[in-house]
Amino acid sequence: MKETLKFTVILLVFLGFYFIPFESLRLSGAFLEAFMMAQEYARQHVLLCLVPAFFIAGAITNFVRQEAVVKYLGAGAKKVTAYGVASVSGAILAVCSCTVLPLFAGIYTNGAGLGPAATFLYSGPAINVLAIILSARVLGIEIGAARAIGAVGLSIIIGLLMHFFFLKEENARQAKNAEMFAANAETKERRNLLQTSIFFGVLVLILIFANWSKAGPGCCPPDLTLQKLLSGDLEISYFMGFWGLLFKYKWVITVTLLTSLGIMLVNWFEKDELKTWVSSTWDFTKQILPLLLVGVLVAGFLLGRPGHEGLIPSAWIAKTLGGNGIGANLFASVAGALMYFATLTEVPILQGLMGSGMGKGPALTLLLAGPALSLPSMIVIIKMIGVKKGLTFIGLIVVLSAVAGMIFGMM
Repeated sequence: MKETLKFTVILLVFLGFYFIPFESLRLSGAFLEAFMMAQEYARQHVLLCLVPAFFIAGAITNFVRQEAVVKYLGAGAKKVTAYGVASVSGAILAVCSCTVLPLFAGIYTNGAGLGPAATFLYSGPAINVLAIILSARVLGIEIGAARAIGAVGLSIIIGLLMHFFFLKEENARQAKNAEMFAANAETKERRNLLQTSIFFGVLVLILIFANWSKAGPGCCPPDLTLQKLLSGDLEISYFMGFWGLLFKYKWVITVTLLTSLGIMLVNWFEKDELKTWVSSTWDFTKQILPLLLVGVLVAGFLLGRPGHEGLIPSAWIAKTLGGNGIGANLFASVAGALMYFATLTEVPILQGLMGSGMGKGPALTLLLAGPALSLPSMIVIIKMIGVKKGLTFIGLIVVLSAVAGMIFGMM
């Protein structure tokens, strides 16, 4: 069997090199786009977005009491509390679909129930207050309001359905966690609640301000299209006031926060704790980052960067998104799930697609599915929670986003 597999792999590689038309401009351009997108991702997302997120995830694992996570986000917590906390905590971070992954891994491995954790995983990139305001201003108040209502509603519905679908497995997992927490219950707390809260507050603020752009808070700097859009050409100059002032002094604020963090680490933490924190951070990094980069390469090859062509012509996508039928909404949902959107960049992309004839239903569908998923994030999600749970989570987002868009398109 092993020899047969080896022969098959060798044969496929040979046939690939023999028949693939590497001289094709579109194919060579797609290969270039794959590496250009990976380079862009490395430059704009890894150091300032993912690295702080990895450290926050490691800190959650080591410095947040598991009893607290179970109390507020566990499967047995009150539904209003668990899903309310998950949706709000995800929304205030304004992170992209990839940066939310280490944070999700941190709370999930620390005892959060699958349902609340899934709500957090969806809400982090999907419920971005600034993106919703920008959508209303640029794409119309109707779409902006529908995006706000749809994103909040879907985050809770998806979480509840994930909990229901995997209830038996979740009960077994929570029981196992309870035994582990009981064994560690006598561990003495080295910091009080206020110190822990300040520590995590500073970590989150470092993530936010290190990525602060002229557009406001959020992970991943907007591209030139969005910066032009926010420059006042479309009378959105009020975005530039207070947020623009913070952008001017972002590095002063970030360095101040880093200095405060250093003081806290020296005075509040033991050396063994810091070693364990770094070890946990490295575990998350080696588990998530390679898969993300592979996903970015594939996404760049197939779809290209915004404004650039991958293997799949963007004209095909724009043509298929016309009208408000089932096909258009499903295609918008799948395309949005595969594409990678840096924070806020979905707005100018949608503006261009709607100018090319995209219906309002598919537009909402893409706004609900696109920011919450990407091909890189889907690969990591499946790896972290398993094929069955991962595909269910992805399927729920794709289907429910399409349904929401179709309903909106008929209104």
